[in-house]
Amino acid sequence: MPNLTVDIAPGRKNSLVLKNPVMPASGTFSWGIEFARHFEIEALGAVVSKGVTMAPRGGNQQPRVAETPAGMLNSIGLQNIGIEACISEMAPLWARWDVPVLVNIAADTVEEFGEMARMLDGVPGISGLELNISCPNVDQGGIEIGQDVGASARATRAAVRNTDLPVIVKITPNVTDPVALALACESEGAAAICAINTVLGLAIDSRRRKAILPRARGGLSGPAIKPIALRIVYDIAKAVRVPVIGCGGISSGEDAVEFLMAGATAVQVGTATFANPRALLDTIEGLEAWLRANGVADVNEIVGCALPAPTVAGTA
Repeated sequence: MPNLTVDIAPGRKNSLVLKNPVMPASGTFSWGIEFARHFEIEALGAVVSKGVTMAPRGGNQQPRVAETPAGMLNSIGLQNIGIEACISEMAPLWARWDVPVLVNIAADTVEEFGEMARMLDGVPGISGLELNISCPNVDQGGIEIGQDVGASARATRAAVRNTDLPVIVKITPNVTDPVALALACESEGAAAICAINTVLGLAIDSRRRKAILPRARGGLSGPAIKPIALRIVYDIAKAVRVPVIGCGGISSGEDAVEFLMAGATAVQVGTATFANPRALLDTIEGLEAWLRANGVADVNEIVGCALPAPTVAGTA
């Protein structure tokens, strides 16, 4: 059986060694509790919570989802129970699982990222943080911070300085240069970069002559964005030294292989789980089958194999 173990926070005080490189994307797996009733949650490499904010949120007006060709638009608006309930109600349940749980945190300000990181530091059941500086469906924080290189760096710094947990930063594709964002976050101590969040899109109801979503714009996910996500992962992996987590349109082991070859150390599966609740397990099994069929003994052997060879100084 091939080795599927990967490390997404090498050299950190608290490591994040996963038994395999597959985890859910934030916002598509709720708190993991519902899925744990239907399959063995410990089979996953990690669990990523839905976005948590300082105070509870009711989310955006309905409808919040619109189906598109090869994808889906969403405008959920970070509906969640708030950080205090996350700590008191969810963390004790996660502590019973033999799988690391990453809490996705979404703050309104740079300073609030630091405060939320401090509150989650050392809480049993929480193994790492994923900074959501890229949500396109809220009025404050989110993409407002994530589209600015300086603000992204400051948010990362605020979180890193207030926790010993590994801090993963999830960046937006809705900028001219995602690589600049990744480098800025890496320079401030990010343990890994997650790329990408959803791509801004719009759907029109021609009969009603208006946008389907009340906020008009929403985040596009699903197979339609896979080439975009793959390209950004490839570009970032060439530039940074920390691990990259690939996210966007992944629904099979073959998709996971492509992202790993493009430089990702791990992957997140999101929209695919809405149509197929077993998508995460199918991806793990498909990845393992591909490795066996191709004589690869260790999944790390293919990480970044599609990247250009580094240029050696003094050679043509």
